Amino acid sequence: MAASQAYLEKAQLRQSYRNVWHTDLTNAIKADFTCCCLSLWCGPCVSYMLRKRALYNDMTRYVCCAGYMPCSGRCGEKNCPELCLATEVFCCFGSSVASTRFLLQDEFNIQTTQCDNCIISFMFCLQQFACICSLVACIVGNEELSEASQLISCISDMVYWTVCSCMQTQHKVEMDKRDGKFGPMTAPPMQQMSRIDQPVPPYVGYPPQAQPAYYR
Repeated sequence: MAASQAYLEKAQLRQSYRNVWHTDLTNAIKADFTCCCLSLWCGPCVSYMLRKRALYNDMTRYVCCAGYMPCSGRCGEKNCPELCLATEVFCCFGSSVASTRFLLQDEFNIQTTQCDNCIISFMFCLQQFACICSLVACIVGNEELSEASQLISCISDMVYWTVCSCMQTQHKVEMDKRDGKFGPMTAPPMQQMSRIDQPVPPYVGYPPQAQPAYYR
């Protein structure tokens, strides 16, 4: 119960972060079209590469789901981190993308915009709706309802993979910024795997973002 409360508090804390992503989800495809397409057709492979890059290619720092899930640190990651990461991205793809996102947000004090939150929430709601429709169609046994549920599930899958590919592109662009591909930056300190007990991180390589007038 205490762990769940800590995760909830950490999620709420991210909304008070003061930096923003270098590109939002709606502009991710324009920011890096090649990465977006690759993420769409081979999402787990891109997730593997991005997590490794987020760890500065130092796999001794790897923890399952970046330390944000109950299974973290209990999967023998220290013995074979590459195999564990490969298993994570293929068996728990959604969690692997989300964990890399949290890793970057906590390291660089990045908040998710309201627009991005709406897109991600829509994706989750559509998945739940598709699941409910499939259950209803299975119980009722109506052929037309079954076809409709399959269509909704197909649309839900398309939205899911599209949003995930844009999120991964967003992460890649952010790390391009971190690594100085958009200009010189300050090198960040050594990364910590789990940040549940970490206070709001300081500005690391990012100038403070000016708050819009309507936020004041």
